[in-house]
Amino acid sequence: MKRTVIIIFALFLLAACSSTNYDSFAQCLTDNGATFYGAFWCPHCTEQKEMFGSSVGLIDYVECSLPGGQGQTEVCQQAKIESYPTWEFADGSRQVGKLSFEALSQKTGCSVQ
Repeated sequence: MKRTVIIIFALFLLAACSSTNYDSFAQCLTDNGATFYGAFWCPHCTEQKEMFGSSVGLIDYVECSLPGGQGQTEVCQQAKIESYPTWEFADGSRQVGKLSFEALSQKTGCSVQ
């Protein structure tokens, strides 16, 4: 029993140490006016979210798909979002597709730590 508890605890610590925390980077993106438009059914959007891990909640993310996956929300229609993922930046520019942290850093001045 004790051995099982120790193994489980060790695995938990290993998982916690191996996961990267991008809270500062994600918050900086939001603070610097970056918005991520996506859809729940979009595989590239899912990959982009997974890059941020648990820090994804700090990103200014706008869900564009209606719950049934058919159609687009009013906010995304008004923003003229045509592809997912789309990143919009404070200067009004947009980039479509999954972006690397380096590309996001260059557009926003945020450093990845």
